[in-house]
Amino acid sequence: MGPIPLCVLLQMMVLAVAADNTIDDQYTWPQWKVPLLRRKRTVPLSSPNFLAHPPDELSGTCGIECQRHLPSPTLNDLEKLLSYETVYENGTRTYTSVSVHGLNEEMVWSKNASSNSRHKREVYGTDTRFTITDKQYSTKYPFSTSVKISTGCSGVLITPKHVLTAAHCIHDGTDYLDGVQKLRVGILKEKTRRGKEGKGKYRKSRSRRSVESGKPSFKWTKVKQTQVPKGWFKGVADGLAADYDYAVLELKKAPKVKFMDLGIIPSVKELPAGRIHFSGFDDDRPGNLVYRFCSVSEESSDLFYQYCDAKPGSSGSGVYICLKEPGKKKWKRKIIGVFSGHQWVDVNRNGEQQDYNVAVRITPLKYAQICYWVHGDTSECRAA
Repeated sequence: MGPIPLCVLLQMMVLAVAADNTIDDQYTWPQWKVPLLRRKRTVPLSSPNFLAHPPDELSGTCGIECQRHLPSPTLNDLEKLLSYETVYENGTRTYTSVSVHGLNEEMVWSKNASSNSRHKREVYGTDTRFTITDKQYSTKYPFSTSVKISTGCSGVLITPKHVLTAAHCIHDGTDYLDGVQKLRVGILKEKTRRGKEGKGKYRKSRSRRSVESGKPSFKWTKVKQTQVPKGWFKGVADGLAADYDYAVLELKKAPKVKFMDLGIIPSVKELPAGRIHFSGFDDDRPGNLVYRFCSVSEESSDLFYQYCDAKPGSSGSGVYICLKEPGKKKWKRKIIGVFSGHQWVDVNRNGEQQDYNVAVRITPLKYAQICYWVHGDTSECRAA
C-alpha cells in the first residue's frame, strides 16, 4: 500500500483507538516489580575489527517447539547472557559482568505457549504497510520516536538520548559491523532552512519549495556508545541468540523529540485483537517512514511470531501497544518489543528450517538490563 492522505490515515487511527476504547478497564498496563542488575566488574577488551557486514537474514533461531527441549536457564546462565559489551566512539571496548537480584518465577515465563498456527513469511496479497509522507504526521508523536540507524536499520527513542534497536544492526554475533565506529542516528525533521543568496538575502523560491514539498529530511546525530548483551554473541546463547537481538545506543546530543517508554506485558494474545504496531524505514521506500500493525499469532517467553508486512530496513523498530494507565482513563503507548525481522527458525530441533517475522519481547529481565544501561542506577529500575 502506497502513500495515503493524512485525513484518511487520521480517520483510520481514530477508529482503531475508538475500538480499543470499548475494552474493559481491566486492560491496563500491568505494574511489575522487576529484578535488579548490578555491575560486578568491567574490564577492557581489545578494539573490535569492525569488519562484519549486515546479514541478509538470520538463521538458526530455536523456535517454541525447539525451546521445549531445553532446560530452564539457571541464575548463573542468565547472568552470563545479560552481561554485556560497550563500544565507545573512539573505538575502544569493555566487557561488564553483572549479577541479578530479586528474580522470581513470575519474571521468567514459560516457553511452552503456542497457538499451533504457522504460516510462511511474505507480504500477504495486498501490501498493508502505510507510507507516512506528510511532515505534519511523520514528525509528530508517536511516529517521531522512530529513527534511522546509519548501518541500514531502524530504531526507537526510549529516552531523550537513548535509542533501542536490534543487536544484529550493530553486531553479527562475531564482530561489530563496518560503520559502527562512526555510527549515526537520523531523526526526521521538517525542512525549515532557507537558502542564502548574497549577504542577508534569502532565495524565497527555494525556501518555499522546501516548505511546500511536505517531505521531511533526516538530521543525523553521532552515537557516543553502544551496548549489546552477551546473549547475542555466538557461542554464548547457542540457538537462543535471537532472544537477545537488541541493543541500546547513547547519542552524543539529545534531539528535541518526544520518546516512548518501555512496557512489559505477559501475553499480547490475551489483549483485544492481540495487535502490535511499529514504524520503520523500509529499504523499498527510501526516505519515507512506513507504519504497520498486525496481530501476534504466536509467542514464546522471549519472542513474538507475527506476520506484519515488512521489508529490510525495518529491523530494530520499536514494537508498541496502547493500554490504559492504572487508575486513569488515559491511554498510553509503550514499547513491548524490538522488531528483529525475517528469521529462519529451527522448528523441532531437528534442523528443519521455517521462516517467520520475529520480534524480541521486553521481559522483566530485559527491562531491568535496558533500564540499567540507560540510567546506570538500579534505584531507577525497580518497577515497570
